[in-house]
Amino acid sequence: MKLENTKAQMRKGVLEYCILSILSKGDAYASDIIKVLKEAEIIVVEGTMYPLLTRLKNATLLAYRWEESKQGPPRKYYELTKKGQEFLSELDSSWNELVLAVKKIKQ
Repeated sequence: MKLENTKAQMRKGVLEYCILSILSKGDAYASDIIKVLKEAEIIVVEGTMYPLLTRLKNATLLAYRWEESKQGPPRKYYELTKKGQEFLSELDSSWNELVLAVKKIKQ
């Protein structure tokens, strides 16, 4: 078993949670979301990001709007919907429970 594979699976497991958390701070363009994830070392590629954003949008957790750009074509900005905010709140609770459970196991 390779450590890198396990680490990659752990990152994938929390990717939706991280995206929703980023958008809870304000609307964002997809490349801005990718930048934040990379800075946090939750490495993601565009090929992974766009289908995930579409899935979250189709689940009505996200919405988007187009904005004109001074540097090229219009940009799609994503935002949390009310349902997305509620879902994120539930994920926060689940995450905290999971962290506590893992800490108990590791003691």
